[in-house]
Amino acid sequence: MAERIGLLGKKLGMTQVFAEDGERIPVTVIQAGPNYVVGKRTVEADGYSALIVGFDDKPVRLCTKPELGAFKKASVEPMRVIREFRLPADEVAKYEVGQTISIGQVFEAGTPLDIVGTSKGRGFQGVIKRHGMSGTKASHGVHEYFRHGGSIGCRLTPGRVYKGKRMAGQMGGVRKTVQNLQLVQIFAEENAILVRGSIPGPNNGYVELKKAATRDMYKRVGMGVEEARSKNPLKASKKAAAGR
Repeated sequence: MAERIGLLGKKLGMTQVFAEDGERIPVTVIQAGPNYVVGKRTVEADGYSALIVGFDDKPVRLCTKPELGAFKKASVEPMRVIREFRLPADEVAKYEVGQTISIGQVFEAGTPLDIVGTSKGRGFQGVIKRHGMSGTKASHGVHEYFRHGGSIGCRLTPGRVYKGKRMAGQMGGVRKTVQNLQLVQIFAEENAILVRGSIPGPNNGYVELKKAATRDMYKRVGMGVEEARSKNPLKASKKAAAGR
């Protein structure tokens, strides 16, 4: 298991910013703090080492008595979201229970992130919306069959429907991870960050942020200084089509 410190946050919505060379960057605004250390897991007591992090205030009336006891022990206000981040024992020792974790302690601008969220629930959907199937042609003679799934199995062999067959069913509302998203900008005073691209879930949905597992640096064309404009009209039109 990857042992990486992370933060909890709330997706606020999407907007856009402009790079130095004029490129328009679509970004998601995430409120990523303040995060608090609610507790620790140690090898001696629990068999593994981890940091328990909490985010977003929770009304006392919604808390159970065990929750209130745990938060009182940590000397923090009740939190809505609690997550464990597994870390080596020496890393866990650097943090104290009740301590605030700021964005600058964990991330810096340009860092690639893996973000986990719960996708929007779409309810029970048919094969066209859920799997992008084309449906039946709406020509003469077709009656009430435009959006049906069609045949689902074989005859004598194998005599059953294969597991994983794409059919109608519940869509969305599942845990999704988007990897290698670029952290474009940090607003330390507002406890907010801008991340390039979209992330799973609705506005005000909770997300987990970690340093990317498969990438250390984020390189992207068009994030540098303004390039000299080509006099070749074909190249110029391609740049214009790419938004640069």
